[in-house]
Amino acid sequence: MSYKLEGYMLEACTCNAICPCWIGEDPDGGTCYGTIAWHFDKGEINGVDVSGLTYSILLFIPDNALAGNWRVVAFVDEVATAEQEEAILSVYTGDQGGPVADIAQLVGEVVAVERAPIAFDVVEGKGALKIGSNLDAEISPFEGPTGRRTTLHDATFAVIENSPYYVGKATHLKASHAGLGLDLDLSGKSAVQGKFAFEA
Repeated sequence: MSYKLEGYMLEACTCNAICPCWIGEDPDGGTCYGTIAWHFDKGEINGVDVSGLTYSILLFIPDNALAGNWRVVAFVDEVATAEQEEAILSVYTGDQGGPVADIAQLVGEVVAVERAPIAFDVVEGKGALKIGSNLDAEISPFEGPTGRRTTLHDATFAVIENSPYYVGKATHLKASHAGLGLDLDLSGKSAVQGKFAFEA
């Protein structure tokens, strides 16, 4: 069993900016709804090439993120083959071990696994994410007085040392899924985007 995945991730949620979960604190309001997406610029899982695909979840976090018990709906890029889908799910369910298994163990219930068109177009904290008819988000980064984009380093969920995570807000975040009881139409809430590299 082995995998090597590199690319960009995006998290957007109902917390105020910056989402406290990134530093291991309780979410604003005590609970959190949101999305996390991982776009694989380069990726191989047990010899299966998954480059160019995106895997995403809608999620409900009932308490501190590190306490687990997340409820999620998983979305596999609709252009993935059956072999690619099986490979991706084997990693993100924790079956392949490694660093992604540390994330997978936080999930208490997978409500559903679905295929959907996923459009991930976010660079340095600016862009958009769409997951079929279930999510539409536009992301805008914060900027300092010099115009440089605001970044986060060495946070609890940051996975590449010295790689910046761009913090900002969702200028709009619309998300829905009956299985999660999810029906969001928000603006101005937290969004964080950066690089990831997972290997096992």
